[in-house]
Amino acid sequence: MAEHKINPNNWIKLYSDYLFNYTITRVNNREIAQDLVSETFLAGLKAMKNFKGEASERTWLISILKRKIIDYYRKINSKKGQAEVRMSYSNHTDAEGDWLEERVADPFDKTAEDELENSELGDAINDCIAKLPEKQAQVFKMKTILGYETETICNELNITASNLWVIIHRARTALADCMEKKWL
Repeated sequence: MAEHKINPNNWIKLYSDYLFNYTITRVNNREIAQDLVSETFLAGLKAMKNFKGEASERTWLISILKRKIIDYYRKINSKKGQAEVRMSYSNHTDAEGDWLEERVADPFDKTAEDELENSELGDAINDCIAKLPEKQAQVFKMKTILGYETETICNELNITASNLWVIIHRARTALADCMEKKWL
């Protein structure tokens, strides 16, 4: 089998615009897109020996870029939800020079007002579900609230998967309209 050659000297001229346009539509940030394209070229250089020629150079680079984009989103999403506590030294007389945590919202610190609002929201949702046609309400509850698998619902109600998704869509649309009137 003939060895497949790639020429990284031409990558920037041939592929940089295409790769950048591909990336910018996915990350919507010029600097990040440029960084991801650069990382793609570097990864391509490191992996040149793995190029088998089963796809074009551009397709091969796009596959590397797709992984870079996925890694980028994994990285930023893994940082979500991590609480950050900053410490600062206070030498105010009433604090007597102790280290104090800066105020960070405690997600478990629920007030009576929060509980009431959640209760009212739950009541509004239940009222809206009750207004749905019987089959829509049943399918919506099974799929969304009870977490049944599509196949289980289809077998139990003797409907097709596409019919299930039409019913779910209609239920969600009706619920959104109802909630807009009841809750907002």
